[in-house]
Amino acid sequence: MRTVRLFATLLFLSGLSGVAALAQQDQTQSATGDPVADAARKARQEKKSAPKPKKVFTEDDVARKPAVAEAPASSNPTTNPSGETPASTAQAGSQDDSSAKKEDPNSEAQWRKRFAAQRKKIAIAEEELNVLQREAEKADVQYYPDPQKALNEQLTRNEINEKNDKITAKKKEIADLKQQLSDMEDEVRRTGGDLGWTR
Repeated sequence: MRTVRLFATLLFLSGLSGVAALAQQDQTQSATGDPVADAARKARQEKKSAPKPKKVFTEDDVARKPAVAEAPASSNPTTNPSGETPASTAQAGSQDDSSAKKEDPNSEAQWRKRFAAQRKKIAIAEEELNVLQREAEKADVQYYPDPQKALNEQLTRNEINEKNDKITAKKKEIADLKQQLSDMEDEVRRTGGDLGWTR
């Protein structure tokens, strides 16, 4: 009986020491067991200790100051160094602006702007026509999940007819825009402009 107790006590003590050794081993493995977790911990520590990058200012960050050239202050605020009154200089400045604004309507730049605007209108109208045609194809389905709509479309075909009407109107609009472009080309020829301006 004594040997059994002694054997049981030794077994119990060896079990406790084994559990303690496993617990200590788990603690050391949790710190270095997974290399991905270790790398993440290391990266997090480096990120905390890394210095913050310095702010670099660019021209986009800095607001631009308007470059207004002011005349030097004179003894008489109503006259400029040239001897003119502010009202006469303002009128002269507005005449310069109006002459710049009143470009020749038959100049190359004006014709190019007109043709570019007309081509843009045509491109937009053609894109809209493309969308309408896709919508019409989508509306022309054989099966509607809603039985009420299916019956209504079988009898009247309202949705399809509306889309077809819109497509027809858009095609007419594109034809009109192309005719306007052709008329503009004729007008360039009539005014003596170069046909290269139409490109």
